[in-house]
Amino acid sequence: MGSRINSDFFKADALEIAPKLLGMQLVRQFDNQKQLVLDINEIEVYRGEEDLGCHASKGRTPRTEVMYLEGGRIYVYLIYGMYWLLNITTGPVNHPQAILIRGTQQFSGPGRIGKALQLDKTFYGEDISKSERLWLISGVNSQHNFETRPRVGIDYAGEYWANVLWRYVLKSS
Repeated sequence: MGSRINSDFFKADALEIAPKLLGMQLVRQFDNQKQLVLDINEIEVYRGEEDLGCHASKGRTPRTEVMYLEGGRIYVYLIYGMYWLLNITTGPVNHPQAILIRGTQQFSGPGRIGKALQLDKTFYGEDISKSERLWLISGVNSQHNFETRPRVGIDYAGEYWANVLWRYVLKSS
């Protein structure tokens, strides 16, 4: 297993961090001491108030407050009243950015990932570098052969933002 990712890693811009997340492992420690280790193979970037696909495009709200903190925080939110989606914030204070964990080798789709990790609102704002229940470790595969694609499900943001190539997908070796 690789080493745990520290808070300094998340202080950079989301577009710089995004490809580095591919191949990392997401570790969930459950209350019964069992662990689930997922290999990240797909993520999406949401970057700033100007990004109409980003929740922060509506400005600072109770929902988006965590995005305005220094990077490295867990940003979870509920969709369809049943799926908690996992995002990790990046960048400096007052520059809202987050990276959605969209896929792993084990689960395809952010809703399935949230369900497998048993996410809920208590994760909101937790420091992922210090968490005792969810953290990232460097992957054993340092090869970062990936492709970029348009983000999924944000047609409401307009043609430009719906088609920006901010979804990163690890290519199979």
